[in-house]
Amino acid sequence: MHKHHSALGVATALKPAAPVTLIRPQAAARAARFFAEKFPGRSLYAVKANPSPDLIRTLFDSGITHFDVASIAEVRLVSEALDGRGKLCFMHPVKAEEAIAEAYRDHGVRTFSLDSMDELEKIMRATGDATDLELCVRLRVSSEHSELSLASKFGVELGETRELLMATRQAADALGICFHVGSQAMSPQAYSDAIERVRAAIVDAAVTVDIIDVGGGFPSVYPGMEPPSLERYFDAIHRGFESLPISYSAELWCEPGRALSAEYSSVVVRVERRRGDELYINDGAYGALFDAAHIGWRFPVALLREEDSEEELTGFSFYGPTCDDMDHMVGPFMLPADVKAGDYIEIGMLGAYGAAMRTGFNGFTSEAVVEVEDEPMASLYAERMPERRRATVIKLG
Repeated sequence: MHKHHSALGVATALKPAAPVTLIRPQAAARAARFFAEKFPGRSLYAVKANPSPDLIRTLFDSGITHFDVASIAEVRLVSEALDGRGKLCFMHPVKAEEAIAEAYRDHGVRTFSLDSMDELEKIMRATGDATDLELCVRLRVSSEHSELSLASKFGVELGETRELLMATRQAADALGICFHVGSQAMSPQAYSDAIERVRAAIVDAAVTVDIIDVGGGFPSVYPGMEPPSLERYFDAIHRGFESLPISYSAELWCEPGRALSAEYSSVVVRVERRRGDELYINDGAYGALFDAAHIGWRFPVALLREEDSEEELTGFSFYGPTCDDMDHMVGPFMLPADVKAGDYIEIGMLGAYGAAMRTGFNGFTSEAVVEVEDEPMASLYAERMPERRRATVIKLG
């Protein structure tokens, strides 16, 4: 893998003809240390956000030792990446029976989530009625404070929790309740409200609960989406947790994905054509920009030139490289008005779901990865961001 000081250095020195993913291990390590030191409980990395083995090892080395896996493929991936170290929690509420059995038997997984009696029975069959299970019942909660809803597919309704919680309590060595407030939660109130629903479920079922898992949803920062500090989220969660009628030794968990991985990587693309305020670039909806195309997500962008442009910033939309009209990112993405074919652009904050969603559709893909030392384009963790990230390029290998 090549290493460079900066995104600008990659563009000017390599002049890549295909997209290049830039990774910043130092940014991921900083985010991991933040959660490990400041969240008032245990943090599980949600592997689906970015399943890079290098990222997983970086997070582990920086204090994130538990992992939220959602498939048997993710179980195998983390087990191999960490040589069996770390704790894996299979938090998808609907799993294949064979996947449960392999995870339990071959990979030491003891933590599973569920949201139905059918899933509980499946877990017990697949594990041979094991007596060493941590079972987390997923409660349906609102996504009203989040940019992307996760309220419709999974989770048991509050009025239907009693029977499931009581049955799971009988089967489990440790009983948990988990939920997910939706992706990119923009207010700590999302967690406060969800914890109140947890309280109601516990009181209704009158069971002893050992684990409260507040799930994911912790935000990152994007154009037009600047959330409060993560400490405010942690404070709200801690207050709610401390007020619950739970076991004195109960554990508090969370499952950050985006918040741990977004700053880890960005993508350098080349402008292949300009048509008015439309730029044709060599990555898009079927590459790292799925979210920009399909849900209108705006990512930070920067023109990578040795000399700063004096032109005013203008809103552009992007077309990706495929022959599909859906390969269109509306934006607006703010760039100097004189951007032209042959220019390079860095698109930032793609560590979450960028690489994970990439396909090879129409023959367009890229496996080029370069490690850089400069700061990510935005950060919830850096105390002060530089105005312009410029450095002399050094090729290290």
